Amino acid sequence: MGDDTLHSIEERLWQELVRAPQRGHPWRLCTLATVTPEGLPDARSVVLRQVDPAERELCFFTDTRSPKVAQIARQPQGVPVMWSAELGWQLRLGVHLEVLDSGLAVLSHWTRLKMTPAVFDYLSPVPPGSPLERPSAERGDREHFGVICARVQTIDWLDLNTNGQRRARFGPGPGTASWLAP
Repeated sequence: MGDDTLHSIEERLWQELVRAPQRGHPWRLCTLATVTPEGLPDARSVVLRQVDPAERELCFFTDTRSPKVAQIARQPQGVPVMWSAELGWQLRLGVHLEVLDSGLAVLSHWTRLKMTPAVFDYLSPVPPGSPLERPSAERGDREHFGVICARVQTIDWLDLNTNGQRRARFGPGPGTASWLAP
């Protein structure tokens, strides 16, 4: 990177995050970690669907019957982790999570999603993780479609390039960025 100021790195991070929901971007599929009722970590892959840098918000889709929804209701803090081999960057985002299951935002996402094959991922008649005797092609309706909104509180950026590792943390406001030991 030509300009190595914390401000320029943070701008570049958000530029990449805005591009991340596009097919083929390495951050599109990321790991979201939440906390179980027993206080244990629980992580799973999720697809990044939308990024709003002005609101510092990421959006993922979910089945509202998923265990992660109950986990978020109980403990709304989470950590999406993203890796790009091309950039040599790892991001760990400290986020505040909220699940939306109705309203204009959910309807807007559903309207776009229903025109794609991915819509079938959200039409299962049984909750995620339910035991099945065999795979089923049976479909339900959209009543269990939800949107997870992740408001970014902190970004932990790790640059793992071979010419020297660098790490920085970016907070929610101006003047909250700092260099860290990798």
